[in-house]
Amino acid sequence: MAKPNASVADSTVVYQLSLLEQAINAPLLVVGYGSPMKACVKACVKNECSQIWVTGTKDKEKGFSCSGSARVALLGDKFDARLFTNVYAVIQAAKMCGAGALLVCDTNFVADPLLRMVAHQNGICVLSPMEKDRSHSLWVECHPDPAFAEHEPNWRRCPKCKMYHDEQPVLATGGVCPTCGELYRLTSSERIALLFDEGSFEEWDASMDESDPLEFPQFNELIEKQRARSGFDEGVRTGKVKLDGREVALCIMESTFMMGSMGSVVGEKVTRAVERATDEGLPLFIFTASGGARMQEGLVSLMQMGKISAAIERHGRAGLLYVSVITDPTTGGVTASFAMQGDIIISEPHALIGFAGRRVIQDTIKQTLPEGFQTAEFALEHGLIDAIVERSDLKECLSRILALHSAPKEVELDQNVARVVPGGGAVRAMLRAAQDAVAVRQDDKVEEGALSRLAGEVGKRINVKGSFSLKRALKKRGVADAPSVMPLKKASSKEDNPAWESVMIARNIHRPTSQYYINHMVDGFFELHGDRMFADDGAIIGGIGWIDGMPVTVVAEEKGADLKQRIARNFGCPQPEGYRKSLRLMQQAEKFGRPIVCLVDTQGAFCGMEAEERGQGNAIADNLVAMAGLTVPVVCIVLGEGGSGGALALAMGNRVAMQDHAVYSVLSPEGFASILWKDRTRAAEAAAVMKMSAREACDMGIIEEVVSEGDGPAHENPEQAAAYVEEFVTRSLRELYRLSPEELRDQRYERFRAF
Repeated sequence: MAKPNASVADSTVVYQLSLLEQAINAPLLVVGYGSPMKACVKACVKNECSQIWVTGTKDKEKGFSCSGSARVALLGDKFDARLFTNVYAVIQAAKMCGAGALLVCDTNFVADPLLRMVAHQNGICVLSPMEKDRSHSLWVECHPDPAFAEHEPNWRRCPKCKMYHDEQPVLATGGVCPTCGELYRLTSSERIALLFDEGSFEEWDASMDESDPLEFPQFNELIEKQRARSGFDEGVRTGKVKLDGREVALCIMESTFMMGSMGSVVGEKVTRAVERATDEGLPLFIFTASGGARMQEGLVSLMQMGKISAAIERHGRAGLLYVSVITDPTTGGVTASFAMQGDIIISEPHALIGFAGRRVIQDTIKQTLPEGFQTAEFALEHGLIDAIVERSDLKECLSRILALHSAPKEVELDQNVARVVPGGGAVRAMLRAAQDAVAVRQDDKVEEGALSRLAGEVGKRINVKGSFSLKRALKKRGVADAPSVMPLKKASSKEDNPAWESVMIARNIHRPTSQYYINHMVDGFFELHGDRMFADDGAIIGGIGWIDGMPVTVVAEEKGADLKQRIARNFGCPQPEGYRKSLRLMQQAEKFGRPIVCLVDTQGAFCGMEAEERGQGNAIADNLVAMAGLTVPVVCIVLGEGGSGGALALAMGNRVAMQDHAVYSVLSPEGFASILWKDRTRAAEAAAVMKMSAREACDMGIIEEVVSEGDGPAHENPEQAAAYVEEFVTRSLRELYRLSPEELRDQRYERFRAF
């Protein structure tokens, strides 16, 4: 007897095709497509099998029949190669044609223990082609794995690819579809099991009486039907739970109950949970999944938006954290209230997020909406949410955010060191690893989104898909007071001119950018995106993390490390939404008593019609007045260029320093020379006149300190430069921690009042 296929360890019986049909006394179903399927059908015909079926799809039914040699058992309407390895689809096709045996062409699929187990439960024999048998006349019987003998599959349908999968392995991956990689919608019980400490959930207000304010026809019958179908009493569950030992108040909406529609009971349960969280001083997590207000309850449903919002305002006024986690779908009144009111708003990938429904919008404006409209990715690009987090990363992400906001606001001083330790060296090492992994993914998303937005601005003037030089790219954009990254070749001076030398070094394209310094000194950095109004400006990076164990908010101007990143980040020239993002994060830092670290590196605020239309001057002005009144420590350092008001908008600090080769000025030397002397080639002379260098700025009292870059300029020894920046920031934070909120504000006032 020939050797069985080595990929099937428990194969014991080899069948001849000519005898197989007689042995099973039922049709044969060939599972596969393409050349392997055709070869198998040909062998069946040659061996005089009379009941030959093949798996196929309706759109290619004629082709699958092999010129009438086989009948087709449909897996679906349209061809999709993944259907031919989907256990549920194949077994349903086998049942449809009454097959007694599956001739599986794909040896990887035939090794699937679920296929063999489910086939066995349905009295269907599974066979694999004999290895090296080119005639396809010998087939090996594949027995089920004994470990799966007692398993009863529970089939669930993927909302994206519409294929059915066994629930158990899907939930083991957090609800990730094994076919298309999209996310299944999870129930509250499944989310609690996935994310929170085992056995820690304490449910609140489990059962509440329903109200029927409109006396809607058969309303009570509808509620009872939904309860029976979903297994839950209402569209939300609330309670208290632990995440890595820390208590949080929790609300999870149930999409299985009337698509999580928000009626009076849902509104009451959420409001009570928020109120209790406020009373007990607990942070709040709400997982949203809803079609919006419950139509059957009319205006009473609408009022829940206001009621919950009022409770969340009280919770926030108490200085407590609220994290909103958006899942698919979140629409209507839930989007227009508590889903978008979080201190931090996170979404799962590809979640539907919107106020008005897609069909309503299209019917109203009579236009077809673009692909990807009202998705989480759309919301991130337009500045409406802070981050998109993969489900596999969500627990670690929430735990990190919770840890950052669980640190005491009063910091003990020990040997002149103010320090809040999040959990020792092991935890900090873990945070470093997580930071590196997340930074790569988030930077890719920023670049993709920014490049898309630049189609309306820089992209109109630069073909980002074509090849072009840095010089060409820079010529075709507008930046306030800063027409280029590199100095003009004609602008030179034979005299000793440290200011102009610093200009050239500060503009060096190899100089480390803010992102490098963040990666070096901030543990567990979690980037927060968007201004919650219009867009996410990649020219400004903002987020939270630890510096030397102290929770901080970091706001930084970022030019980008290479040409692709520079274009995506608009060459570090912020637009109004960038400054509004920084303002939002500074106000958030003040709410939670977190110090703020600002890294300045910009030629200036973006100069363009669009920026003016969206209020560039207003946005910078709002930053200045807000920073003047902050009651938390603010430490600022100019890393490269500090250009005009675009730099000052992030430099209203209690401590302000510059790196040794950084520059700080009212405008670029080219702009200064052009305005005063009408000769841009005198830029080097202008740099000297303006005293732009760090040493000169320190001598004038503009900054407190010049921070060394190491043995040479920062681009020659970036690690040394980063170490000196970290030392300055850490030392400044320790000193400022001693000051009261009033002293911090007064010190900042006196600092700028002296000029």
